[in-house]
Amino acid sequence: MKYVYLLRSRKSPAQTFVGLTHDVHKRLAAHNAGQSTHTSQYAPWELVAFFGFAERGKAAAFEEYLKSGAGRAFAVKRLW
Repeated sequence: MKYVYLLRSRKSPAQTFVGLTHDVHKRLAAHNAGQSTHTSQYAPWELVAFFGFAERGKAAAFEEYLKSGAGRAFAVKRLW
């Protein structure tokens, strides 16, 4: 199972992050421990939502969509 997850910075709530993983809670702990160079400066993070997919390709496509212009607009309106 693959998961697309959405994080919001507790320190700077305007900062958000969308990622893909097989273990959401372990990945959140890694973000909060500063193990990701892309997110370390905005830690701590909180989990806003996650979506499970049986197929990695569909999860990757959804993550890519959420990172696109239309996907960002959708996420702002419906998910954040």
